[in-house]
Amino acid sequence: MQSTDLGNKESGKIWHRKPSPATREGIIVNIIHTTSDYLPKVLRFLNVAFDTSGDCLIAGDHQGNIYVFDLSGNRFHLVQRTAQACTALAFNLHRKSEFLVALADHSIKCFDTVTKELVSWMRGHESSVSSISVHASGRYAITTSSDTAQLWDLDTFQRKRKLNILQSVGIQKVFFLPLSNTILSCFKDNSIFAWECDTLCCKYQLPAQPESSSISYKVFAVTRDGRILAAGGKSNHLHLWCLEAKQLFRIIQMPAKVRAVRHLEFLPDSFDAGSNQVLGVLSQDGIMRFINIQTCKLLFEVGSLDEGISSSVISPHGRYIASVMENGSLNIYSVQALTHEINKPPPPLVKVMEDLPKNKLTSGGLKMRVTSGRAQRPARSRENQVQIRILKHDLAGGLENKENELSGGLNKKRLQILLKGYGEYPTKYRMFIWRSLLQLPENHTAFSSLIDKGVHMAFLNLQKKYPIKSRKLLRVLQRTLSALAHWSAIFSETPYLPLLAFPFVKLFQNNQLVCFEVVATLIINWCQHWFEYFPNPPINILAMIENVLAFHDQGLLRHFIDHDVTSQLYAWPLLETVFSEVLTREEWLKLFDNVFSNHPSFLLMAVVAYNICSRGPLLHCNLRDDFEYFFHHRNNLDISVVIREVYRLMDTTPPDIHPERTLSVFVALTKGQYPVFNQYPKFIVDYQTQERERIRNDELDYLRERQAVENMQAEVDQQKVEDEAWYQKQELLRKAEETRREMLLQEDEKMIQQRQRLAAVRRELKVKEMHLQDAARRRFLKLQQDQQEMELRRLDDEIGRKVYMRDREIATTAKDLEMRHLELESQKRLYEKNLTRNQGTIAKEMREDIDAYRQKVDLEERLFHRLIEADQTQNQDTQKLIEENLAKAEQACLNTDWRIQALHKQRCDDLQRNECYQEVAKLLRKNRRKETEVLNAMLGKEVRKWEEAEEKEFRLNLEREASALSDASRRRFLEQEIHDALEHAGQPRDAVSLNQRQTQCPDTMDPDLLQKVRSLRRRLTARARNRGQGPPLVVT
Repeated sequence: MQSTDLGNKESGKIWHRKPSPATREGIIVNIIHTTSDYLPKVLRFLNVAFDTSGDCLIAGDHQGNIYVFDLSGNRFHLVQRTAQACTALAFNLHRKSEFLVALADHSIKCFDTVTKELVSWMRGHESSVSSISVHASGRYAITTSSDTAQLWDLDTFQRKRKLNILQSVGIQKVFFLPLSNTILSCFKDNSIFAWECDTLCCKYQLPAQPESSSISYKVFAVTRDGRILAAGGKSNHLHLWCLEAKQLFRIIQMPAKVRAVRHLEFLPDSFDAGSNQVLGVLSQDGIMRFINIQTCKLLFEVGSLDEGISSSVISPHGRYIASVMENGSLNIYSVQALTHEINKPPPPLVKVMEDLPKNKLTSGGLKMRVTSGRAQRPARSRENQVQIRILKHDLAGGLENKENELSGGLNKKRLQILLKGYGEYPTKYRMFIWRSLLQLPENHTAFSSLIDKGVHMAFLNLQKKYPIKSRKLLRVLQRTLSALAHWSAIFSETPYLPLLAFPFVKLFQNNQLVCFEVVATLIINWCQHWFEYFPNPPINILAMIENVLAFHDQGLLRHFIDHDVTSQLYAWPLLETVFSEVLTREEWLKLFDNVFSNHPSFLLMAVVAYNICSRGPLLHCNLRDDFEYFFHHRNNLDISVVIREVYRLMDTTPPDIHPERTLSVFVALTKGQYPVFNQYPKFIVDYQTQERERIRNDELDYLRERQAVENMQAEVDQQKVEDEAWYQKQELLRKAEETRREMLLQEDEKMIQQRQRLAAVRRELKVKEMHLQDAARRRFLKLQQDQQEMELRRLDDEIGRKVYMRDREIATTAKDLEMRHLELESQKRLYEKNLTRNQGTIAKEMREDIDAYRQKVDLEERLFHRLIEADQTQNQDTQKLIEENLAKAEQACLNTDWRIQALHKQRCDDLQRNECYQEVAKLLRKNRRKETEVLNAMLGKEVRKWEEAEEKEFRLNLEREASALSDASRRRFLEQEIHDALEHAGQPRDAVSLNQRQTQCPDTMDPDLLQKVRSLRRRLTARARNRGQGPPLVVT
């Protein structure tokens, strides 16, 4: 046993020397995957899957590394690193380089093994995917988890359907049946349903299990032909269901060491036509046992208690078994090595076991126990009696020679002896034995060249003449017949060729090469001289059959002659259909086991034997239709009796009439190229071909003309239909136009009425709007009137307030004038008092000087304060004037609308104010006159006093020069400011104080300064006089 460590390699060889698996173990190679770290560890393989060819497989480990192993090319490649453990794999998609992998994150991904790229990512499961089932076409897939199953379209990778179930039920497995459009769903409550893939309609449900052997199904397996379903679980019992009959037909009990079944899978065989007979059962102990479901015998085992198997997959062609071991490695087994001992010819002594009748459906009658040892074949039972046949130990003796040796280690003589003992070959090995007996060359290249020529013209419409329900079977039949027609032209003209080839096509529909070569071998050997009288039936062959029948049963032949029944009626229907119409499948197979094992004349003798064994019913037939019906339908006839009769006829027929004298011995097909078949009248075939070609051309011309006429007629009919439709359409349009015109008139009337109603509503709304506008206008006028009245009241209040304020101002002014008059009087008295004091004694001069100095200081301070008061008075007057002007402007802006109404009242008020002003002006003029008189008296007195003081103060001038010089600049500044202030304020200066200053320093003043003082006095006097007169008041 070779072992290969993948390590960190991405590609390499699987084995380095040619594998030679041991017979007992059958292991080709053991594959492990370890890391190259400091502490290496084994990466355990979890799942494995084969492709459709069976020579390539993929495997994934628990770290997400996926490898492709090419067993035929001895190479492996790392195609993907998913970084997640894979829970299921599928490698049989219609695009051969793509595969599906279910990951631990509940998603399914599709990768390409060539480009190593992600093709698609499918999501939708909420739990881990346990299995992936792919349709036979490779275009659909079903993914199954514990809570749901989903159907995917692998062309678009879109989910088509989703199976939702109750949480309490649960799904065990949902998968496609092989080579069909049926989906099988198995649930945890042991219910099994079959669904149509296209419509998803329920086709049937399997009945409940028998109570005596009820198990909880966990694992399932189906044969390649989809007829048998095997189910197992936590028990050592296996249930076999017939899906065609929809019933449980067998219960197999495994050995006692088997307590639970973990996996089931059928072992394919190239010669069983899909009806697999070997079932692999993986139990809890890690050993996979392969049993025959018919004989219930244990054939071989894979695995052991030390090296247990975790999961296993068998290749589609049945050559390899890939097993994931419990230690994480991957073992590849050779089925040929494992079955080497089983495929040997059986020993002469066959042990027979008892099989119960099929009509008993109880579990006791179905149960069979698996026993160890070599395979045993059940003998045929008749009337529930067991027959035991013991064969002689030395079967061959000295009769074996080289010409009886066949391919595959078989011997023809031994096969004939075995066949005579049992009447038929074992079902499992029948196809293998047939291929050995017929010595098929399997010329793949020659057969491919015939197939590549396509469907022959003679069989294009085969389905019309032979309507076959199975499209696949019809397609295989059409290809086989076309290949025969391309091989020899006679077969394109042979009308009974489909009847002759159909049973073999149905038997070998999965292997078209074998089917073609079996039919070709049959024609060359067992159909000798059939085509010499073409297109008529083989009269020479029928004559030989009639001669043999005349020798062995003249009475039956006389009966045929009396009722005008010829060999074309009682022999030819059996030959052209090779007994497929009158025999069942099992009978037909049994018959041809003997036909292929004997001389080609055996088939003709079988026709005679069939008639002789049916002598009783035939002698009771008097009508030709009865004879025709008899030879075209199945009859109650034991095929074993017929075969024994054939052997009797072969032995007892005289040599002169024996067909063996005319027919040649068996000749196999040549290897490489098929032999030329020209055993037919070529001129007739050529003439028929030419005539048929001429007829076909004439028919084509006729069909073309007919097609042209039909096209013209169709065009005329179409034109007529179009014209009729156009007239009908015009009539409908006219009626529709009238209807619409009436509808429009009605709509116009309705519109006019609606407009009238709308106009009335508009008038009402207009009236309401006018009323509302009038009410709003009245309300607004009332509001304006109220506002005007309120404004008038406010103006009245304002006028009254202003009148009151003006009266108070007038009264205050009068009081101020009186106070001013009193002040003047007091000043006058003060001046008089000062004058009186100046007349004091000389002793008071010093005090006077001091008083004068104090007065001078006070005078300067009063002048400065007066300057400040003048500025403040001017500013206050200006501000007051501005405020009054602003108030007047605001009042003018606000009272413009009501000035006309208040004009009369204002005039009255103005007149009253004018009168008041006149009175005040009179009082002011009187006061000014008095002030002028006082001022003039004071000025005259002042002049006199200055003249007297000049003489008295002359002697003090020298002492005061110094102070005069210092005061000169200050006096100029003060005088200038006083002059400006007096000009703006319009108030008379205090001439007294200036005259006093002048008298104090007459000698020190400049003449210009004195002149300015005098002119200032004159201006003040003129201004005072002008103020005394006053301007006349103007009423505004």
